[in-house]
Amino acid sequence: MGRMTNLRDFIGIIKDKASQSKAALLSNPKTLSLHLALLRATTHDPFTAPDPRHLAALLSFGDSSRATASTAIGALMERLQTTRDASVAIKCLITVHHIIKRGSFILQDQLSVYPPTGGRNYLKLSNFRDNSTPLTWELSSWVRWYALYLENLLSNSRVLGFFLCSTSSSVDKDKEEEKVSLLTNNELLKEINSLVNLLAQISERPNSLHANGNILMDEVLGLVGEDYLSSINEVSIRISELRDRLSCLSYLDSVELACALKRLEDCKERLLSIAQRKKVLIETLWGSISEIKEQVGNIKMHGEERRLLTMGSSNKASKQARFGERVLKHGDSVKFSSGRFLSFNINSSFRSYESVESCA
Repeated sequence: MGRMTNLRDFIGIIKDKASQSKAALLSNPKTLSLHLALLRATTHDPFTAPDPRHLAALLSFGDSSRATASTAIGALMERLQTTRDASVAIKCLITVHHIIKRGSFILQDQLSVYPPTGGRNYLKLSNFRDNSTPLTWELSSWVRWYALYLENLLSNSRVLGFFLCSTSSSVDKDKEEEKVSLLTNNELLKEINSLVNLLAQISERPNSLHANGNILMDEVLGLVGEDYLSSINEVSIRISELRDRLSCLSYLDSVELACALKRLEDCKERLLSIAQRKKVLIETLWGSISEIKEQVGNIKMHGEERRLLTMGSSNKASKQARFGERVLKHGDSVKFSSGRFLSFNINSSFRSYESVESCA
């Protein structure tokens, strides 16, 4: 196995040299430095992370024009989509992650709207396989998980309006509590659900057997761990805001919140092993979640009582209806007493009640 690994590594080095030579001969002189920086940052070596100097050179192409940034993103995505080597794929994904975290606004913007024809960033690596060795086979599972995680991270940025743990959004984050306080309940719940999706994806990271201690895996876990702490902070801010609004939540909003909290608690054990920093913040968050779940449970119970009372009143009203009166039918809207005086459908409220019972 050692000889096979050494031979494969040697072949990888030859491929890297050949790719760089090919780029030097065939690339447009204006984009030659870009292609060389990309090839040097995403080599075939499974035991080294991307060189910070080559990453910095690649990120620098977002400091000029939008066209140059678009070319850089296009080249990176093409390499990611065409490679069948797990090490190259992971290094491409690490490069994407670095763009999200510390790339220029122009570079991040071009990443967010890739591909240009669709405006969505689907990395399409769910079927990636590299069965060359037991190590690359295991790395392949990390490629699939990491790609899906980055897709969730990009989707989350569209909901929140900024990239988690991005240096370009650090000023906005200082005013995050003020911004969150101005959100409507629906907007707040949408952001909570998006963050829960991201944390759920983090919790599904693969187990390692052959990749334990691998530098590439350590690099990935380091980057994701930073995002995890940022996500916990953002969830904590929104949970605190929702706790102050519980008396104003509609029944449907309480149903949605209960389901989100249940999904988050299902990830708890896996998430606790991600990072050892900010323990106080993390423990406070889980305590708040337990407290809110109990309060939401009371809202659910009262909401069901209101639902039954309203249905009873509706039946009585229908019996008393005359030709000139409007008869309340199945599916009509009924107003329930809540802090927000929202109207909603009886049928949908009953289905939502059943769904939240399944979350309990």
